[in-house]
Amino acid sequence: MIQNITPLLAGSLLGGLAVILGAFGAHALKKRMNPDSLASFETGVKYQMYHAILLIALSFLPKEDILTNAINILILGTILFSFSIYGLTLSGTFGKKIRILGPITPIGGLCLVIGWFILFYYSLTL
Repeated sequence: MIQNITPLLAGSLLGGLAVILGAFGAHALKKRMNPDSLASFETGVKYQMYHAILLIALSFLPKEDILTNAINILILGTILFSFSIYGLTLSGTFGKKIRILGPITPIGGLCLVIGWFILFYYSLTL
């Protein structure tokens, strides 16, 4: 039985978007992007899908405050990390690179690391 609907909703939405963006990158962007930009775009897609799957798995655990904190920071981290990469690579390919997005990527990555460590701590309390 599903214990927490928020990670299921977020995970399914992020997972579906990862499939769409992955196909977009593989087909529409392959001829327009240089190999480094395409690799960065694909990194965003991979991390988005990894965390979408994790969120769906977390939806089956009992709802607890510490788990809710981990879920929220993982959702935030996924959005900041992956979508800043998409913005950087797309803006660089189709015009002027939106440089303000550059510092957002590592903040998103830090949120992901924190979320994983909160899960580690949670697992020690079981």
